[in-house]
Amino acid sequence: MGSYGEEVFSFMKLALEQAKLALDSLEVPVGCVMVEDGKVIASGRNRTTETRNATRHAEMEAIDVLLEQWKKSGLSPSEVSERFSKCVLYVTCEPCIMCAAALSFLGIKEAYYGCGNDKFGGCGSILSLHTCAGVAQKKSFKCVGGIMASEAVALLRSFYEQGNPNAPKPHRPLKQTA
Repeated sequence: MGSYGEEVFSFMKLALEQAKLALDSLEVPVGCVMVEDGKVIASGRNRTTETRNATRHAEMEAIDVLLEQWKKSGLSPSEVSERFSKCVLYVTCEPCIMCAAALSFLGIKEAYYGCGNDKFGGCGSILSLHTCAGVAQKKSFKCVGGIMASEAVALLRSFYEQGNPNAPKPHRPLKQTA
């Protein structure tokens, strides 16, 4: 289990449960939980197909839950910023460039993720947006990968092996290789 506390694994297990819900809904299986003061305050899962909105990644879903809650509570923008600065994200796959940028703009404290994202990763695989402090009001956040990565990869693998029923059909025939 490495040198991380049991708390990190228990929160990642909750994120994996969200990813399984996404898988059950024929979505790319990525899930997350947002934690403040050792308590889960929001969760999210991919909902891009269900909503027909490519921005509905797990992290964005959790962020929107919090923004809505805090707006209803009457928090000012500076109070919202203060709350985000205390939040820790646990997500099954490395945040993509879009999500990592959003987390940086919001000033999240830290993020733990399962597997890397070799195509779209925003926390080291492609770009390192978690280290962009001082650039256009972005804030750096601690980011740690590889937490329960094999479980996250297994979910992704099961999704892609069954074939993505929502993937667009190719416009031209695939090339046959001899």
